[in-house]
Amino acid sequence: MAIARTKGIALVGLTPYVVDVEADISPGLPAFSVIGLPDAALGESRHRVRAAASNSGLPITSRKLTVSLSPAALPKHGSGFDLGVALAALAAAGDVPPDSVASTVHLGELGLDGRLRPTPGVLPAVIGAARAGLGRVMVPSANAEEARLVPGMEVIPVASLRDAAIRHGAELDPVPVEAWASTAVPDDTGAAHADLAEVVGNDEAIEALIIAAAGGHHMFLLGPPGAGKTMLAERLPGLLPDLDTDASLEATSIRSLSGGSVTGLVTRPPFEAPHHTATAAAIVGGGSGQIRPGAAVRAAHGVLFLDEAPEFPSSVLDVLRQPLESGEIRIHRANATATFPGRFQLIMAANPCPCGQYNVGDGDCTCAPSAIRRYLGKISGPLLDRVDIRLGVRRVTAAQLKLASETPRTSTADARARVVLAREAAAARLAGTPWNANAQVPGSWLRESARMLPRGATSALDRALERGAITMRGYDRSLRLAWSIADVAGAEHPTAEHIGTALYLRKGIAR
Repeated sequence: MAIARTKGIALVGLTPYVVDVEADISPGLPAFSVIGLPDAALGESRHRVRAAASNSGLPITSRKLTVSLSPAALPKHGSGFDLGVALAALAAAGDVPPDSVASTVHLGELGLDGRLRPTPGVLPAVIGAARAGLGRVMVPSANAEEARLVPGMEVIPVASLRDAAIRHGAELDPVPVEAWASTAVPDDTGAAHADLAEVVGNDEAIEALIIAAAGGHHMFLLGPPGAGKTMLAERLPGLLPDLDTDASLEATSIRSLSGGSVTGLVTRPPFEAPHHTATAAAIVGGGSGQIRPGAAVRAAHGVLFLDEAPEFPSSVLDVLRQPLESGEIRIHRANATATFPGRFQLIMAANPCPCGQYNVGDGDCTCAPSAIRRYLGKISGPLLDRVDIRLGVRRVTAAQLKLASETPRTSTADARARVVLAREAAAARLAGTPWNANAQVPGSWLRESARMLPRGATSALDRALERGAITMRGYDRSLRLAWSIADVAGAEHPTAEHIGTALYLRKGIAR
């Protein structure tokens, strides 16, 4: 019975599934079939595999060859199964020792010349193999550094199908080939190099940015063009502490799945700033075949910046409402549901009106009141209710510019040190809980008797709730913000002053 087996990994979102790749050679007319719900790219693997094997000096059998990918009900996407399909077919024909092939996970796309192309998603696939108890994986040479980030996994990098067959014990003479180089673009948004000391004036906005970083709070910046909204947003990632091990692995896996360059673990929070023409699928993820991560997923554990937020379609903005609450992004398809991490800090920036000159010094605004309401109305009330800090940003005056040249300004390093101290205070308070930042804490936990603040401290917040100035969600979010303000100030718990500041930052912009 000419059957051979090996293993591959199918990714649904970031969730890995072990797939058994079985090859069977049977009597019948020459044929090469791939079954098990392959997509178009995977279905075409039979042509790539046949050409690659022939050009590697290992022609595929001319008999009837059937390759099955199990579980059959799980959709499989992409070209990363090429190497497994080829080696299972060669093992079934006796050209490669089947025992060695069966004990190895194979990942990689074949070129027609037999070389292995770098494949996106190798890191989450190798993590999935390790969690399933599989100890050896064979990957393209260009993905070797990425695969070695998983501890305890034996990684076998190969440059071609012929090299792979030799590593499995085939009696062949090695033929040197030029390994396929990675074509991924290195991730460099420039935000990591922006220093907070470059921001002139706007001391109130700088302090609000530090508070947002300390607690992981979302922000909305409203101001005229040139006020510095984008400068402030680009400097937020620099204020955030380094990612912990779990967040670092998750962020690196997302970069790998997105096709980015991975040469080591991502240790700094990512920064994503999609254009306002982006669709809902571009923001949260999607696609007609394999479900790809969107900008919000790529910003996980970092910052998602929506500049000119009212220019985004309302339907696109509103897809963020559920991730802001749950910290997860779920994309549903008829045959699969992909789950991605969605814990990011959202910063939205907007002009006061379509022309940007409303209530700006001597600016001549030409917008009708209805146009201004319609412009800012693109940001729905339910979405804005999930944003903790809403701040007006003003243009820098000549007096502020002169004063800034004569006084020292807060640098990113100094601000990050304050943020780290505040995060450590919050972590000590939240020890033993599933949360690690104030913005993640549910209001019910903050309102328990053991942590309930004195009535005198929350009187302003209570009155705002009674008048209908804030919702119950707004009440809880103001409490979280007050705890972040207290952590930045080094206080043991929020006082009435901290509550007042939180309420001001939340209601600082009238709608």
